Amino acid sequence: MNFINKFFKLKEFSTDLKTEITGGLTTFLTMSYIIFVQPQVLGAAGMDKGAVFTATCLSSAIACFIMGIYANYPIAQAPLIGENFFFAYTVVLAMGLTWQKALGLVFISGIVFLLLTMTKIREKLIDSVPDCLKFAIASGIGLFITLIGLKESGLIVANPPTFVKLGDISSIPVLISSAGLIVTATLFARNIKGGILFGMLFSAIIAYIIMGFSGFSGIFSLPPSMSSTFLKLDLTGILNWDSISIILIFLFMSIFDTLGTLVGVGIQAGLIKNGKFERISKALVSDAVATTCGSLLGTSTVSSYIESSTGVANGGRTGLTAITVGFLFLLSLFFAPLVSSVNLQISLPDKSIIHPVTAPALIFVGALMMSTIKHIKWEEWTDSIPAFLTLVLIPFTFNIADGIAFGFISFVLLKTLSGKTKEVSLILWILALLFLSRYIFLVS
Repeated sequence: MNFINKFFKLKEFSTDLKTEITGGLTTFLTMSYIIFVQPQVLGAAGMDKGAVFTATCLSSAIACFIMGIYANYPIAQAPLIGENFFFAYTVVLAMGLTWQKALGLVFISGIVFLLLTMTKIREKLIDSVPDCLKFAIASGIGLFITLIGLKESGLIVANPPTFVKLGDISSIPVLISSAGLIVTATLFARNIKGGILFGMLFSAIIAYIIMGFSGFSGIFSLPPSMSSTFLKLDLTGILNWDSISIILIFLFMSIFDTLGTLVGVGIQAGLIKNGKFERISKALVSDAVATTCGSLLGTSTVSSYIESSTGVANGGRTGLTAITVGFLFLLSLFFAPLVSSVNLQISLPDKSIIHPVTAPALIFVGALMMSTIKHIKWEEWTDSIPAFLTLVLIPFTFNIADGIAFGFISFVLLKTLSGKTKEVSLILWILALLFLSRYIFLVS
C-alpha cells in the first residue's frame, strides 16, 4: 500500500484505493458498450468477429495499463467510435481497400502520431485546423453513426428513388430497437451510470424473450482465437494519394479526439496546474502506442474515452482508475458468448442483415457527438459554410474522408476569396492541396 500511495500519489490527489477502484468500475460500465459494438462494426469489413472481440479487450487493457502506469491519468482507452466506422464503412467498404491494408494505415498513423508527439509539429498541426471544422467533423461523424444505427435498427431501409424511407415500424426488430433507445435515454436522463450498456442488455433480454432465446450462446468461455487478425496488417503498396489521405484523416481524428478528451477530463480531474497539463506528453504517447498496439492485434484506432469523465465524477483521480478499467477489459475476455448473443443478427425480407440490440447504442452515441455543433459560429459565413459542408457530406456521401476533405478545401477557398487569407495557415494550405490533389488524381 505504501508503494501504491507513493507511485500514484494518492494523498496528493486526495483519493484512496477504494475510490479509485470505484471510479474505474464506473468508467468501465459507461464505455463497455464498445465490446459489443466493435465486433459488429469491423465484422462489416469482413473481419472475424470473435478475433475482433479478443483484440478489442486486449488492446483496451494494454492501453489502460500504459495510461495508468506511465501517465498516471484516470483516463481509460479503447477503440474509438467514429474511427472504427471510418475504418469499416469508408476505407474498406466504400474505397475498396482490404481490412489488412486498413490495419496497416492505422499502424502508420499511430507511428506518425508518436513522432509528432515527440516534436512541436503536433501543436502546430492542431492549431492550424480551425475550430469550426473540428466541431463539424465531430458532429458529422455523429450523424454518420446515427444513420448507420437507424439502418441497423430497421427504422430506415433502402429505397433507391428517395435514398431511404421509414421501415416497418410495427415489426419486432424495430420495436426492440425503439424500446432499447427509450430505455437508454431514460437512464441517461436519470444520471444512471452505464445507461448505454444497460439499454443494450434490456433490448437483448426482450429480443430473446420474444424470439424464444433461439440465439442465446451462453455466458462464459475461453477467449476466441485472435489468429485471423494478429499481425495481419498489410504495409505494401500504400504510397499513393488515397493512402496518404486516409492516414491524415486517421491522424486528425485521433489527435482531435485525444485532445478533446484530455482537456475535458483533465479540467474535471484537476490535472491542469498553472494553466498547463501535467504529464500531457506522456498521455499523448500512451495514445499513440495504444493505436499501434491495437493495429498489431487486429482492431481500429485505440484512444482516450470521454466516458472517463464518469469515473472522475465518482472520485477517480489517478492512474489506478485506468488500471481498474484495464483489468475489467481482461475479465471481459471470458464473456465472448454473452457478447455474441447480444450482437443478435436478424434478416429482413429484403435479405439485409440488421442488429436491433446494438443499434440503439449507435443512435445514442451519435446524439451525444452532435453536442459540438453549438460551438460553430453560424453567423460567420466563411466558417459556417465549410462546417456545414463537412457536417452534411460525411453522412450523405457515407464517407467520412470526403466530408473532411471538402471541409478543408472549401475553408481555404472561401477565406481566400473573401480576403481573409491571414486566417489560413501554411499547414492548412498544404493539407487542402493534398486533399484536392487526391480528387484530381482520381478524375485523371
